[in-house]
Amino acid sequence: MSDAHAPLTWENSSNTQPQLATSLPSEVVNCLENARYLHLATCTELQPHVALMNYTYLASHPFADSSSQMPSGPVIIMTSNPASRKTVNLTANPNVSLLVHDWVSHRPATNNRNSSPEGRRAPGRSSLASLLMGMNTTQMGSISATINGDAVVLPVGSEEEKWCKVQHLENNTFEREETSQNVLSQSTSNAESEEASRQSFLQDEDIRVVVVRIREGRIADWKGGVKDWVLAPAEGTTNLTNGV
Repeated sequence: MSDAHAPLTWENSSNTQPQLATSLPSEVVNCLENARYLHLATCTELQPHVALMNYTYLASHPFADSSSQMPSGPVIIMTSNPASRKTVNLTANPNVSLLVHDWVSHRPATNNRNSSPEGRRAPGRSSLASLLMGMNTTQMGSISATINGDAVVLPVGSEEEKWCKVQHLENNTFEREETSQNVLSQSTSNAESEEASRQSFLQDEDIRVVVVRIREGRIADWKGGVKDWVLAPAEGTTNLTNGV
C-alpha cells in the first residue's frame, strides 16, 4: 500500500482537532482526481437528500475578481436541472456535503450471500477471481473524503457559467471514450449524435451550473481512522482541472 493510502491514526471522531491547510490534503486531491463520481448531500426543512453526480474539480480558475459570482478556488463544478430536488434544496440552503472515495465498487462475498434457501452453500468465486479482487481492493484505495462547502448556482448566460460548462464537458469524457472502443458503437451516425448532444448541452438554458467552494472536510480510512482539516485561502495557485 502506498503512502497516500497508509492507515490514518485513530482519533475519536467527535474530538478531532482540525488541521489548518493552505491547500487540499493530498488524500483529498487523489480522490478528486481519480474518482468517477461523487455523492452530493443537500438539506432543507430537515429533509436530507443525496444524489450521485458527475463533477469537475478545479484547483483554481481565472475568475479571481471579487466582483465575480464564481467563488475562489479550489472548487467543484456540477450541473443540475433547475427543477430537481437537489437544486431546490441548495437554492434554499447553500450548505452542502460531498463524499468522494478511492474504493473499488466490488463487495466481497459473505457466507449469507453464498447460501442457498435450502441451507446449502452455493458455489463461491474461484480462487483466481478472489485473488484478483483482493489485489484490486488493496491497490486501488482504502479512504474516503467528506467535503463541506457552499454551493452557488451561476447566473444563466454569464461568462463564468459558459466557461464552467466547457470545463465540465471536457473533463467528463470517459464514458464517451469507453463507448468508442466498442466496435458495435463505431459509426458515423453515433458520432454525429454525440456531437449534437454535446452542443445541445452547451446551449441548454435549463441546465444550471453549480459550483461548490470547498471549506473543510474529513478523511476516513477503512480502519476507522479520521483526520479533519480546514482550508485556508491560498495565493499563487495555477489554473488546473482535476489536477492536470
